Amino acid sequence: MLMNDKNIRNKFLPFHRPEISEEEIQEVVDTLKNGWITTGPKAKLFEERFKQYIGAKYAIALNSCTAGLHLSLVAAGIGEGDEVITTPLTFAATGQVIMQVGAKPVFVDIEKDGFNIDHTLIEQAITPKTRAIIPVHFGGLPCDMDEIIHIAKTHNLFVIEDAAHALGAKYHQQTIGTIGDVTVFSFYANKNITTGEGGMVTTNNKKLAESIRILSLHGMSRDAWKRYSKEGSWYYEIIASGYKYNFSDILASIGLHQLEKIERFQKNREEYANIYNEEFRKIDELEINISQNGHQNAWHLYVIKLKLNLLKINRNEFIHELKAMNIGTSVHFIPLHLHPYYRENFGFKHGDLPNSEKIYQRIISLPLYPSMTLNDIQYVINSVKKIITKFRKNGG
Repeated sequence: MLMNDKNIRNKFLPFHRPEISEEEIQEVVDTLKNGWITTGPKAKLFEERFKQYIGAKYAIALNSCTAGLHLSLVAAGIGEGDEVITTPLTFAATGQVIMQVGAKPVFVDIEKDGFNIDHTLIEQAITPKTRAIIPVHFGGLPCDMDEIIHIAKTHNLFVIEDAAHALGAKYHQQTIGTIGDVTVFSFYANKNITTGEGGMVTTNNKKLAESIRILSLHGMSRDAWKRYSKEGSWYYEIIASGYKYNFSDILASIGLHQLEKIERFQKNREEYANIYNEEFRKIDELEINISQNGHQNAWHLYVIKLKLNLLKINRNEFIHELKAMNIGTSVHFIPLHLHPYYRENFGFKHGDLPNSEKIYQRIISLPLYPSMTLNDIQYVINSVKKIITKFRKNGG
């Protein structure tokens, strides 16, 4: 067995490990000492710097990307009886926020040779009830936004970009975060920058920005953090039915320094992805996405597709072999329509979205993050090659 190989590393290589340095630690300590730990001046500073980095007019920090997606739908007036188009190949949050506002998720299959929503199939999914499209930039590679925006304008639909994977990505030369009506980013632990938990909404629409900000803190008419500062007032009014989605200064303390490092993080991810590409493109039993269609990939994920017809093992067994070699992996994602809740409540079944279903059976996400070393990358490559050599059908 491969697990007995003398070259197997002793220390487990996790699927992801955030890079947190002394700067983040000291900033958190400073926040704890200064006494302002919830939404305050550092949260506002983080919003300003993030807005400048993206190039959007408005940025609203929230406690999660999920909150941002939810509030974007609410602010757009989407609710009971409406339909929202999105992809099935995404995390649970994308579908759940649609249901949380009382709307129905309508899944459009992914591209045959890619991971993003197939824009050529969107129009046939539009009905008189359709109100919005949520494209998901899978793994950090932008969707075909020109086509999606054109469809949205033609049918008067709202576009909410799920950019949980796409901080640092560009569509042609346009930064993700400046294209749709609203874009939502994630700062979860495994994202391209992290605040532990957290998210950000960017938009160029002042009315939407103001609505999302008010909704994010109980529907109150003024920023709550100002109530207890010298320039604040105790008085406020509740002007909407809001939520508790605000972002804290503790999280911002981490985010401020993470944002300063994003260019280096992006460079590291791209360098490592290119090394993976160069090695894996030579292997007949693997399929990878080399073409970026002229876009800048944020490289949040690095996904290989197994050619199972050339292997003696399936995807799950391949993952088991990698784990035995002390390599952590993941699968992105189990298509949403295959989960019990969606099958039971919306009538989805196997075969409804064939591209998503077929790709799910053969994908593995490999470790890819800045705190990896070149030796780590090479170890992953060598391990994948060893497994393929052992289990290829034509002998190894």
